[in-house]
Amino acid sequence: MKILSDGSKVVRETQAPSELERFLAAHPDIEAVEYLITDSNGLLRGKWAPVESLKKAFSDGINFPVSMYGLDVWGREVMETGLHVETGDRDGFCRAVPGSLRIVPWAERPTAQVLLSMHTERGEPFDGDPRVCLQKVVDRMKAAGLTPCCAIELEFYLLDPKAPPMPNGMPAPVYRATSGPTPQNMYALEDLTEFRAVFSDIWDMGKKQGLPVDTMVSEAAPGQFEVNLKHRADAMAAADDGVMLRRLVTEVARRHGLKATFMAKPFIDVAGNGLHVHVSLLDRDGRNVFADPTTGDTKLRHCIGGLIDTMNAATLLFVPTWNGYRRMQPGSYAPTTASWGHNNRSVGVRVPASPAEARRLEHRIAGADANPYLVLTAILAGMMEGLEREIAPPAPIVRNAYEEPAQRLPDAMDDAVRLFERSEFIRRAMGVEYRSLFAHLKKAEVAAFEAEITPLERMTYL
Repeated sequence: MKILSDGSKVVRETQAPSELERFLAAHPDIEAVEYLITDSNGLLRGKWAPVESLKKAFSDGINFPVSMYGLDVWGREVMETGLHVETGDRDGFCRAVPGSLRIVPWAERPTAQVLLSMHTERGEPFDGDPRVCLQKVVDRMKAAGLTPCCAIELEFYLLDPKAPPMPNGMPAPVYRATSGPTPQNMYALEDLTEFRAVFSDIWDMGKKQGLPVDTMVSEAAPGQFEVNLKHRADAMAAADDGVMLRRLVTEVARRHGLKATFMAKPFIDVAGNGLHVHVSLLDRDGRNVFADPTTGDTKLRHCIGGLIDTMNAATLLFVPTWNGYRRMQPGSYAPTTASWGHNNRSVGVRVPASPAEARRLEHRIAGADANPYLVLTAILAGMMEGLEREIAPPAPIVRNAYEEPAQRLPDAMDDAVRLFERSEFIRRAMGVEYRSLFAHLKKAEVAAFEAEITPLERMTYL
C-alpha cells in the first residue's frame, strides 16, 4: 500500500506469480534444466544448462541454430533445405512453451525440463518449426469456431540388451510370462504383471510430469505394449504429450536395464508400432460437433471425406521413415488403403463404437516414430478440407479392408515423397517452404538407403 502526499491510500495490485516463479517456489532444489526442441523428424534435440538460465528462456529466449530443422534422421546437415552454412548458420531464439516446465523424475540430480519453440530475430514464430505448422491449422479451426479434442495412443517394444541377440543381430524383445505355439498373446494381463515395475514407473513419473497417462495394454507381439493418453481440448498440448510420452517411456526403460523402441517395424514377422490419434471437434460452447443429432453425422462424414481425399499426399507425414513402409502390410492392422469404417480396425480411419457424446474418429496410419506435431497437422488440415469443401467419403468398409477395393496408399518412401512435394493440399496446409524443407530431408533419407547394399543382396548375388 502506498500513501500519497494528500493522505489518500492507493492499494497496489499484486501480480500473480508466473509459471516460472511458481515452479521454482515448488522446487527450490532444482539445479539444472534440460531444453528440449522437437526437430522435423520428431526427434528431441537441445541442451543442458544451469537453472538460472530459465529466466532468459521465458523472456528473450535461448539461442539455438535454426539449422536444427534442416537435419536428417541421422543428424546430418541437408544442404538442400537452405538452412545451413549458406545462411551463416544463424541463430534463432527458442522460448519456453507455456505449461511445459516440468521436473525430470528420473534424473540423478534435481533437474527441470522445458519444451522450446523457435522464433526469428524479429520475434516471429519460425516457419520451419513443426509446432508452427500445427498452430496454423489450429488457428484456422478456431476461426471457424472449432476446437479439436485429441488423444494419442502409442505402441512400442521393450527390448532386453542383456539377452542373447536374435539370429539377425537384433536385440531380443523381453520374454513373455506365457508360452505357447505362437508368440501372440494379445491383452495378456500377465505380461503387464511381469513388467509391473516398468509400468508403475511410467504411471507415477507421468503424473509427476503432468502427462495424462490413461490405459496400458500388452499388444500383439512379444514385448510389445501400448500406452494411451487422455483426450485434450488442445491439439498442441496433445502433440506435446506424445513427444513427452516417448521420452518418458525411453527413460523409464533405461532405468530398468531395458531399451524401448518406437521403430515402426523392428521385426518383420510380427506387428509394427503405430501412433493412433483420436479426434473429435468441439463447437464454441464446448459441445461435440459429431454428437449433434441434426448435423453431426454429416460433419463427421465430411471430415472423413477430407481425410480420405488427402491421405495419399499426407502419407509421408504419417510414415516418415524408410522402415515405416514395412509396417503397412495386409493383415497387420496397419492400414494399406485410404479407407474408413465403423468399429473396424483394418481401415485407415475408424469410427469407434461409443456413446453419442463421445463420438469421434480414430486415425490409424501413423507409425510410432512419426512427428506428433506433423501427424496432427495433416489430420486436422484434412478434416478442415472435408468440412470446407463438403467432401463425401466413399462407402465404409464393413469387413476386411485388405480384401476390399480401395485407393492404395504409397507403399514405398520415394513414392510418398513424390506425392507430398507435388501436393496442393500440403502447400495449403503447411506452406510451400515447409513442403520443400521436409521433402528435401526425406529425399536425403531415401538416397542413403538406396545407396546401401544389404547383406541379403550380397549373400544372393555376389
